[in-house]
Amino acid sequence: MKLLIIEDEKITRISLTGILQREGYEVSTAEDGEEGLALFKSLRPEIVITDLRLPKIGGMDVLQTILSLEPRCKIVLITAYASVDTAISSLKLGAFDYLTKPFSPEKLLSILRNITLLQSALDENAELRNRLEILQEKNIIGSSLAIRKLKETIAQIAHNDSTILIEGESGTGKELVARALHKASSRRDAPFVTVSCSSIPESLLESELFGHEKGAFTGAIKKHIGYFERANKGTLFIDDIDDFPLSMQVKLLRVIQEREFIPVGGTANVTIDVRFVCATKINLKKRVEEKQFREDLYYRLNIIPIRIPPLCDRKEDIPLLVDHFFRKHRAEDKIMLLTHEIYAALREYDWPGNVRELENIVERMIALSFSGAIDLSVLDLSDKRRGGRQRENYADYSSFDEFIAKKEAEMLEWAMESCQNNVTSAAKLLKIPRTTLSSKIRRLLPHLKVH
Repeated sequence: MKLLIIEDEKITRISLTGILQREGYEVSTAEDGEEGLALFKSLRPEIVITDLRLPKIGGMDVLQTILSLEPRCKIVLITAYASVDTAISSLKLGAFDYLTKPFSPEKLLSILRNITLLQSALDENAELRNRLEILQEKNIIGSSLAIRKLKETIAQIAHNDSTILIEGESGTGKELVARALHKASSRRDAPFVTVSCSSIPESLLESELFGHEKGAFTGAIKKHIGYFERANKGTLFIDDIDDFPLSMQVKLLRVIQEREFIPVGGTANVTIDVRFVCATKINLKKRVEEKQFREDLYYRLNIIPIRIPPLCDRKEDIPLLVDHFFRKHRAEDKIMLLTHEIYAALREYDWPGNVRELENIVERMIALSFSGAIDLSVLDLSDKRRGGRQRENYADYSSFDEFIAKKEAEMLEWAMESCQNNVTSAAKLLKIPRTTLSSKIRRLLPHLKVH
């Protein structure tokens, strides 16, 4: 860390320089305010230690000039003419701290350690904010014709409060599109609430959606606000609407039509102002034909349909997506490891798991690039058919446990082979504790030699 001492007393300059250089600081010195400011402009040190009384330009003027040039610079004022008023004035102007001559080296070093800790915390916070912005940015990545049309559609319908049905295979980014609709709408400053029908047990879904009153059922010890009410004035995104229970579909239809509902155990209607965006991973019309989805609800949802193209239909977006995921996972420095052969393999693969599968592959590349290169074979992109490999003959197994054990052993063997039998690296690749992996290897792969 660069440090500038501005002090007219030669002995003090020499003494402080020796102490601070031993502590690892890169020290420069000046004997008056004019020379000090000139050095500051050329060196831009992170810390300045300046006497308050200096020839040519005084310490308070030095303080103000430096902070006008670089507000993040930390300045420590030292003087033999201490007064409470002067100390308060310097701190108000932006000095980090104030020392009175004579002072011990330990006191100065303590202040400098505080500066270092503060700067470290500020740098960490800046990094975390940058990381959070990347994670929250959630922009739709791509420049293909299909994505350009999708973005145009979003821009056209965002301010329309009609219900929207987003159709797309698993992993295509349906929630991303829903968030983009919300961000581009007049409701952008209100809540965006997500409900995943597939992740909520049917027995709890009604209470989670509608909320419940205290005492509505056993265990209802207090009032619970449901998703509908939480999304008031904003957008409610119902993911996997194709998994919505048939028994509750008429209730959902009423909420969408009337914009009101009664909480479980309640007696009064609750009115809401919500924009509904729903998503399905399968053909919802087919579910209607199979009598698994109400036809009237389907037509209420399908007012404005949006179809998200699968990744296999927009492979020209793969380089942009790969670049985005490397940056998202803080591995920008490893993008240079991607070869023409790797990009060719990514383009040739049909991506049955869509963008989500591509992100998983990028994570694998990052995890396995510890040797300074990415081995194409570890990407496991040999099967180009959508829908994946042929279904295994489950009749070959005597029990469910036998099948699971075989598949687990295959995955362990793949991970260990990918990591040259290094248990630590393989555990990171599989995202499990090293001790857990070691135990599984002893049980499932006792022949394997590990290190």
